[in-house]
Amino acid sequence: MVKVAIDTGLCQGHGRCYDLAPEVFGEDDEGYGTVLLPDGVIPPEALADARRAAVNCPERAVLLTEEA
Repeated sequence: MVKVAIDTGLCQGHGRCYDLAPEVFGEDDEGYGTVLLPDGVIPPEALADARRAAVNCPERAVLLTEEA
């Protein structure tokens, strides 16, 4: 199981996360990224897009953690 979070202290609102993985990320009223998944668990079919979003975040604000 892989969980996702956004470090709000690092996010600058570039929007790459929600452009690359709109099923996982959205934007708040100010354009900063938010996680749309209530528990943060990424469904298997969205994992590749979430990983792509994490790699493409200029501030490395998208955090993926693998849990057993």
